[in-house]
Amino acid sequence: MTSNQELIDRGLRTVWHPCTQMKDHERVPPIPVRRGDGVWLEDFDGNRYIDAISSWWVNLFGHANPYINTALRNQAKQLEHVILAGCTHEPVVRLSEQLAAITPGNLKRCFYAENGSAAIEIALKMSFQYWKNNGQTGKTRFVNLENSYHGETIGALSVGDVSIFKDTFEPLLLKPYTVPSPDAYCREPGESAEEYALRRAGDLARTLEEHAHQICAVIIEPLVQCAGGMRMHHPAYLMKLRELCDIHDVHLIADECAVGFGRTGTMFACEQADITPDFMCLAKGLTAGYLPLSAVVTSDRIYQAFYDEYDSLKGFLHSHSYTGNPLCCAVALATLELFEEHDAIEQNKALSSFMAQATERFEDHPHVSDVRQTGMIVAIEMVQDKASKTPYPWQERRGMRVYEYAIQNQALLRPLGNVVYFMPPYVITPEEIQLLCDVAWEGISRATN
Repeated sequence: MTSNQELIDRGLRTVWHPCTQMKDHERVPPIPVRRGDGVWLEDFDGNRYIDAISSWWVNLFGHANPYINTALRNQAKQLEHVILAGCTHEPVVRLSEQLAAITPGNLKRCFYAENGSAAIEIALKMSFQYWKNNGQTGKTRFVNLENSYHGETIGALSVGDVSIFKDTFEPLLLKPYTVPSPDAYCREPGESAEEYALRRAGDLARTLEEHAHQICAVIIEPLVQCAGGMRMHHPAYLMKLRELCDIHDVHLIADECAVGFGRTGTMFACEQADITPDFMCLAKGLTAGYLPLSAVVTSDRIYQAFYDEYDSLKGFLHSHSYTGNPLCCAVALATLELFEEHDAIEQNKALSSFMAQATERFEDHPHVSDVRQTGMIVAIEMVQDKASKTPYPWQERRGMRVYEYAIQNQALLRPLGNVVYFMPPYVITPEEIQLLCDVAWEGISRATN
């Protein structure tokens, strides 16, 4: 029978792991996962770990979910894949109908890919070509927010602003206009999150007033900048953003790849500001962590700008081999059915409340400057000095110390720099949340001692 060490040794001879300095594995080996069950992962030696980060924010209803397993098996018996150019199939039609029904406002048209970065690329290209098709060829730029993250492909990386991912590839990238983030962590003493968001909307307004004739779209992660450290902002910014985009005739791209499907407390984060973007990018939780699928959902107004005779060359000539894969679509449909069957949004409210109570004590920790929460996301910011919010030098890798402690104590935590966060599957129990909090408290205490 395979052991942990055997699989680790074999893997390190052939596998190049993502977002990893592989030399780290000389000291901290990868976790050899044999199976998953609910919120738990198990290795080959029988050790178990709570998946506190939903396996990179994708898993909604637990590992090896019986309902999704059945849907996947049934679809595999019938049709595994077919080209979506010139063909169609029932799962993709049904899923498109479902997404059109549950996304905000007039978002009715669905274009599919395999991951969030690809969805962002599609939205950027659609926005650019929309203006080109309508004769506005001067619109070639985008607006992004400081500290934003939208993926790793060239276009998606271009409209992000997390330096550790972006700086190496700067010569290859598009040049967006970058405006200050409404991140509530940066507000002045006595300033509310809403006041700060509206102040930062003023910076955006000035950029659009000066450059709207060059700008295709503004792109934003609604409510939470996830890879940027789980930084959170008030919905008032989104309301003002929609208003400004309308005034200046600029598209709004909502990157809901990480924050969609109930993660922020509503099915989609944009709902909390009662806005409809021009493009909504969906991924991650769309298939509850089972298969790679993403979608860009947009309006008929956008769609009609591409709808013409072939020789007009206005068609959107973009494709992926696995676009609209039937297995992925069947799993996504099962995921949406579980939302209804379990009334997941309401159940999450109770879990979110418990998470808030369980993490209250971190506010008194001498090396925690902020405990913030939006729905099923809680973030705990470790700092060198609490009063001044002075961060630890990134080279000290305090978050890695928390990670190492956690994996020795039944928890898979993967801090973002100095930010420890919980983003668990929706099937987690209060007892499991409490265990995570206990492990995180001790891990942070050891890492900051």
